[in-house]
Parts: sequence; C-alpha cells; structure tokens
Amino acid sequence: MPSIGSTLHRLSAPAAGLVLLGAVLGGAPARAADMAGTPPLAYKVPAPVVEQSPWQIRLRLLGVFPEDGGSVHGVNGSNLDYSDAVVPELDITYYFTKNWAAELILGVTPHDISGAGTISSLGKIAEVWLLPPTLTLQYHFTDFGAFKPYVGAGINYTFFFDQKAYSADSIDVKDTFGWALQVGFDYMLDDHWGLNVDVKKLFLKPDFDVVVAGQALSGTADLDPWIVGVGVTYRF
Repeated sequence: MPSIGSTLHRLSAPAAGLVLLGAVLGGAPARAADMAGTPPLAYKVPAPVVEQSPWQIRLRLLGVFPEDGGSVHGVNGSNLDYSDAVVPELDITYYFTKNWAAELILGVTPHDISGAGTISSLGKIAEVWLLPPTLTLQYHFTDFGAFKPYVGAGINYTFFFDQKAYSADSIDVKDTFGWALQVGFDYMLDDHWGLNVDVKKLFLKPDFDVVVAGQALSGTADLDPWIVGVGVTYRF
C-alpha cells in the first residue's frame, strides 16, 4: 500500500493539500473518542471545618465531706463536728482555648453542726444550708485521646441560709470567701457526651455568732470540705 508521503509526492500541490487535509480530518474522530474515554480529573471539595462550641455543662452527684474542726471563742477545748452530705450539682464550663477554661459550679448542701470536745454535751447545735458557688480556672490536657484530665484553682463564696438552731437558742453563720483547688477528668464517649470524675478541696472557715442558754458567743467553723463528684458531661 502506498504511503501518504509517496502519494503526496506524485500529486500536484493543490491535490496534495486536499489529501493532507482529509487525513487530518479523518483522524479527528478517533482522537475525540480517545479524549471522551478519559475521565476528567476529580476535584475533591474539602470538608468544612466545624469548630466545637466553647460551652459545656455537667450534671454531677456530689459527696461533700467537711473536715471536723473549729471552736467557740473563750471556751477552752471546744470543737465542732459537721455532717456529710450527698447532693446533685450543675456546672457550666466555658473554653477560652482548647486547653484553658473556666468552670462555675452551682448546688446547695445541708449540714448539721454538733458540739465536740468540751461542748460535746450540746449535741446537735444547728442545721444550716450552704450555697457555695465556686469559680475555677482550669487547664485541660488534650494529648490523651478520649481521656481528658484537667487541673484547676479558683475562688469560692459560700452563702449560709435556712439556719435552724437546736440545742442553741440561735445561730448565725456568716457568708464568707474561700479558695478552691481542683483535679478531675472527662472520658469522652463521642464529640458531645462523656463521663466525669472531679475532686475539689475548699478552704472555708466561716465565723459564726451563737446564743446558748442566753449567753452570746462567737466562734469559727473550720469546714474545709472535700467535694467528690461523678457525673455526665455534655459539650455543645
């Protein structure tokens, strides 16, 4: 079969041009078919970055364990005992960054105050309720996967209310400031839900006025409670 080149050589210039044009046009459908069979380059749209909400809440069950101690001023050997309590509690956390956050705990707890030492014969002196809102600044460690430990420190202001005297004629425990230390962890089950264990130490020493058998006295209650909580975490 003669080649296109030899054919063009034998033809005149106009005829050769027509033959060359026909060859080019004849190959165009084949090239188009090849291009049609080639899949276009795939472009993957990046997934949108969803920022986690800075807000978090927890519902905990707390054990509140005051340390027994304190005294009535002017009464040698006087001491005080306090009952423990188990109460529900809500806390709200706001994350400034992935590591730094502030937590506010809210809850109320009842406690009995009893005489000890040289005033143990008084028995149950009074019953009081405490509202101890505590604000802590926390550092959260983020290098342990679902396990997220944290430490914190902050301030507490405790309100004493619904105070009822028993062996005393009257009692007035004063509202007061205190310091707080904290350690705990969340174990996250998914992006929102987790389990929480938390331990706080409050340094709380309120003053009080009490009237016993018509005699006005004053003193200091060394509460310094440990607060141990377990609960559920929800990150918005």
